[in-house]
Amino acid sequence: MRGQSVIDVAGIWSLCIVGSISVGAVVLAQSPAETYAAEATITTSEGASASALLTIVIDRWSTDDDRDTLIEAIRTGGSAAARHLLLARGAVGSIQLGARRTAVKYAYPRPTLGGRAITLVTADPILFAGGAWPDAKPRTGLDLGVVVLDVDVLGSGQGEMAPAATVRVDTQNAVVTDDYGAKVVRLSRISRK
Repeated sequence: MRGQSVIDVAGIWSLCIVGSISVGAVVLAQSPAETYAAEATITTSEGASASALLTIVIDRWSTDDDRDTLIEAIRTGGSAAARHLLLARGAVGSIQLGARRTAVKYAYPRPTLGGRAITLVTADPILFAGGAWPDAKPRTGLDLGVVVLDVDVLGSGQGEMAPAATVRVDTQNAVVTDDYGAKVVRLSRISRK
């Protein structure tokens, strides 16, 4: 398991209180659904690798209040509190990897110089990848999935996924993941559909 690995600078800032740029909840609520496709690739510590199609559907965006509430839950109660909060929320979209579909409970966009950084969090693991992968078994406590997309104005880009992880807030108010696998799942060829 990879300890204290930060998902991505984009992911950190999208979940941080410091430096967040507000996006109006009314505008976001009125935005049409967005769908992204990506190639998800993982390489285990033993050198085995595999790729699969990942499809993300975002039906509605989380608000600034949703972000602040999630950060506070992580700060005060860690992953368990974050999961409890997210389980009580309705789905805002979905992530499909192969035949497995996982509800997205948090989807937050943050404007960047060339487009947007989008952070997605699920209240259930997306996949247990790593360990004895591809037949990896669940591990207690790794109950969240985190995806970070860095896309341009046309919706193309790259990203990363921690498909089964715990989260915490470090001393700089950055969200840090500890995930199941030894390597991050890289997302390439991201395109908006």
